Amino acid sequence: MAAEIHSRPQSSRPVLLSKVEGHQDVVSAALLIPKEDGVITASEDRTIRVWLKRDSGQYWPSIYHTMSSPCSAMAYHHDSRRIFVGQDNGAIMEFHISEDFNKMNFVKTYPAHQNRVSAITFCLTSEWVISTGHDKCISWMCTRSGSMLGRHYFTSWASCLQYDHETQHAFVGDYSGQITLLKLEQNTCSVITTLKGHEGSITSLWWDPVQRLLFSGASDHSIIMWDIGGRKGRTLLLQGHHDKVQAICYIQLTRQLVSCSADGVIAVWNMDISREEAPQWLESDSCQKCEQPFFWNIKQMWDTKTLGLRQHHCRKCGQAVCGKCSTKRSSYPIMGFEFQVRVCDSCFESIKDEDRTSLATFHEGKHNISHMSMDISRGLMVTCGSDRIVKIWDMTPVVGCSLATGFSSR
Repeated sequence: MAAEIHSRPQSSRPVLLSKVEGHQDVVSAALLIPKEDGVITASEDRTIRVWLKRDSGQYWPSIYHTMSSPCSAMAYHHDSRRIFVGQDNGAIMEFHISEDFNKMNFVKTYPAHQNRVSAITFCLTSEWVISTGHDKCISWMCTRSGSMLGRHYFTSWASCLQYDHETQHAFVGDYSGQITLLKLEQNTCSVITTLKGHEGSITSLWWDPVQRLLFSGASDHSIIMWDIGGRKGRTLLLQGHHDKVQAICYIQLTRQLVSCSADGVIAVWNMDISREEAPQWLESDSCQKCEQPFFWNIKQMWDTKTLGLRQHHCRKCGQAVCGKCSTKRSSYPIMGFEFQVRVCDSCFESIKDEDRTSLATFHEGKHNISHMSMDISRGLMVTCGSDRIVKIWDMTPVVGCSLATGFSSR
């Protein structure tokens, strides 16, 4: 049954259900326990905690475990109740959580990295734990033996990771702004391609294996959608955040993208419409509207006895234009521009009022969001930030709540 996208009133916003407080330092990761009223958190204060909701409505820690080094990343596999915690010292520790979530047993330590672990994923079918780190590498290790299977090095810190379990492809974002697509084998790997489009470090990735879409968020405040399975090279640019995008999650059933930024904004993007691809910026020695020379065009400046102008670009057509030919600003949501950007005067005239209708909603999370994860089946989201507070949100007023989406009313 196809998911229906209902029109949602602008007043709809995430509902804050609970705050979880108690960590003494930044909370680096938080995950909602599927089918349970519980949260698992890992923090720079070297503790991993499991919080369960009590009859009072408050969350209290049922497990409190202190590690040897600050916790920097975490992965949890609910069916096997295995949890993997990456640390600042490069090690990954595996634990097994009891059925009642009141006990956590140490399993083994993996010497995965030489520096801070930035992301972890666990693949049950291959029994691999895959991770990236600030030692500029991706590593994959065998969870049966605890031994290293392979490593691949990058030129910059590896900051985030997504993995396609079926095809064994890994997507790695790094601090240079590049995303590398790798095919992992038992003891080797091959680089399939690299994706370049961001002007800042990659901070978050999300892979949707159904539509074969990759979403990337970066410190340049933007999000890019890469159509990996479709038309080659197709990208969509989304610009609505005013700070670095820290976390993203794509809800395939409702065709919505949820993103969170460092300034606490939670955005929900409608991806169920035909969006336009932003044009490549054109280069020219003179304005492509009035033909006045740009300041580096010495010959034309000399020939016409005119002073060179500064080069700008129209975000809608991509043409190189001078300031006098691009005096207007406009939003253009169909191309991903949710706030006003520079457009040339002729493009401004072509944009109708209805073209400026927002295709995203923006909500205030009221804390610096450094990490987010969602339980899509329940429409719940957890955010954590540098304020040491973990917040649990009901997102169903924003992302829809119906049988078509699989969400259950709570």
